[in-house]
Parts: sequence; C-alpha cells; structure tokens
Amino acid sequence: MGARESVVVERFKLQGVRLGDVVGGAVIKHSKDYNLVRESVLSSGLDPHTPGLDMQRACGTSLEAAITIGNKIALGQIEAGMAGGTDTVSDPPVVYPRSYQQLMLRSYRGKSALQRLTPWLGLRPKHFRPVLPAVVEPRTGLSMGQSTELMAKRWQIPRAEQDQLACESHLKAAAAWREGFYEDLVIEYQGLKTDNNIRPDTSVEKLAKLKPSFAADGTLTAGNSTPLTDGASAVLMATPEWAAARNLPVLAYLRYGKAWAVDFASGKEGLLMAPAYAVAAMLKDAGLTLQDFDYYEIHEAFAAQVLCTLKAWESPEYCRGTLGLPDALGSIDRSKLNVKGGSVAIGHPFAATGTRIVGTLAKLLAGNANARRGLISVCAAGGLGVTAIVER
Repeated sequence: MGARESVVVERFKLQGVRLGDVVGGAVIKHSKDYNLVRESVLSSGLDPHTPGLDMQRACGTSLEAAITIGNKIALGQIEAGMAGGTDTVSDPPVVYPRSYQQLMLRSYRGKSALQRLTPWLGLRPKHFRPVLPAVVEPRTGLSMGQSTELMAKRWQIPRAEQDQLACESHLKAAAAWREGFYEDLVIEYQGLKTDNNIRPDTSVEKLAKLKPSFAADGTLTAGNSTPLTDGASAVLMATPEWAAARNLPVLAYLRYGKAWAVDFASGKEGLLMAPAYAVAAMLKDAGLTLQDFDYYEIHEAFAAQVLCTLKAWESPEYCRGTLGLPDALGSIDRSKLNVKGGSVAIGHPFAATGTRIVGTLAKLLAGNANARRGLISVCAAGGLGVTAIVER
C-alpha cells in the first residue's frame, strides 16, 4: 500500500502536504504490520503529521475506508484524505502450532538459563508442521467457494450462466486494456505493467472444460471464480474547494454508503448475500430504484455470487419476505455491469478491491457526459457486504 500511496502523492503533487487522514488496511498481514497505514504514510512523501488508520472489513475493507473518509469530509472534520487497501496473497504469514508458540514463550519467560532451556526438551517434529492459510469461515468450517456452491444450488444458478459471466469479465477487461482505459489507473510494479491473469483468448467453450474446484458435483471452477492476487489501490478524496485550490479535477462524488451482514452461520442465508440487503437499504436512503444507474460495479468473488444477488433482486418472494420490500427491486441492464471487466478477470487482492472499483467507476462517470451515477456492491467474508453510490 505504501507504494500505491506514494504514486498518488507524486501524481497529485502532494509531497509535504498534510492530509486530514489516511484510512486503509489489509486482510492478511503479518503482526509486524500492525500499524500498516501509518507506516505507509511515513514512506509516501506526505507531511509526517498526516495520521493513518488501519481498518479491516474483509473484502470490503477499502470501500469501507472510502466511506469513512467521505463521512469525515461531509462532517467537516477534514478537507482531504486518502482511502485504500492492499493484500499480498502470494506471500502470506505462515504460523506454527500454538503448542510451539507456548513452548517458545515459556522459554522466553525463564529467569535462569535452566528455565529457558527446559521447555525445549519438549520439542517434537509436530511443532514444525505449519498451519497453512486458508479462506475458511470459522463458524462453518467451509471455504468461501464451498459456501458459494451452496448459494448456487439454492438459487439454481447453472454452470453455463456462470461461465458466460466469467467469459464476459475477461473479454471486457482485455478490451479495456487494449483501448488504454487502465493505463493511467494501473501503476507498473517490479516490471509488471498489466494485470497478468486476464485471459483475452478465453471462451465459454474453454471455460466449460474446467473441473469443479470446490465440490465434485459443483459448478464453481477456477475459471468462473476470482483468482486471489497481489495488489494495492488508493483514492484521493477531498472537498471541491480543496481540489480547486490545487487545480485538481473532481471526477465524481461518493454520495451514499451502506454496510450489512447476514445470518449465514445458521444456514438460513448464503454467506455472500449481504449486498442484497445493503443495496436495498441504500436505495431507500437515496430515494432511487435499482434501475436508476448508468453503471453497476458488482465485485465478482464468484460469477455464481453475482448471479445469486441479481436473481435475489429480481425475486418478488425474496424481496418481500426477506428484504421487507413491497415488491422486487427488478432487473438491471446487463450491458452496464462491470463494463471494464470484474474481479474474475482482474483478480481480488482482498482489501484492495473496493478502492480499485471506486477509481474505475469515477473515471467511467467522468468520461461519459450522459452518465449520472454508478452502484458499487462488494460481498465479503463473514457474511458481510459493503455498498456505495457514486455520482458525477
């Protein structure tokens, strides 16, 4: 995240500038990074008097960070701030059994040489068996993919529809790169200039040949699920006056935000269905309908998860009985969904996805004189969901 903040500082000539706050975080991080955002600020070139705040709301982390900065600006607490997130899934901290940890602590607490050496007499080969990281829900013991398989079965989402959405995600992302859309959004890092998991040559036929990843009779595959990737993202947010004083363009405004959670642990609801609730409540706040948007940016944790959410909004029974609405929210225009590709193609560095989407949507709105607003929906581990509305 520090590298990403430094790029924002350099691009907008913020060297030595004190921002009101910088908020962000990581989902998977080492204990030494307990103050990650503040350390990133100190390496960014900003005035060192700029505070930093670590937060974590699983996959919705950086969108929640953007909402937090937006709220502080709206309340008049700050004039400008930065929101972001980062995750390095390829280099996660690997822990060892708790029994090994306790052995080392007993040795560390020893007052004499004998007391420090004695615990090591109990050292066994089992202590060196690492506890490998996994995206598993503590309450259910199921991985996110296994949980989404249950959702796909409940909502009767066919494999063919999942593969179609995944294919579109890749082809849209590839087209966006070819047209140069991402050139000023994505920063080269260690020689890598473009997202390297986008498959411009994929097809529904190729995706159909992949084996299920989470259940023998399942429909989720490596092709229609997001890859867990490394990445970081950050957005600069400010009052119009602060931006004007520095001759910075205002691309869009973050108008509304909403977080929700579902009771997935009991099995009553799907793990990743919280955005269905959050969007419904947010639309009520804004006095809008689901159709009042020019763009829909729905995080593609899995193609099936997106399709489950869309189907829920289309269901009168679900909207009335579960969401407490008078009728269904209805369908969206699929041609407006993730128009520059989604997480299935671009990847999902957990905490970075939210502000990656905010930046993409802001640029889309700024580049279309006929567009007024866009909807952001991010599902997250723990049965969480974070949503937002961005307007011109």
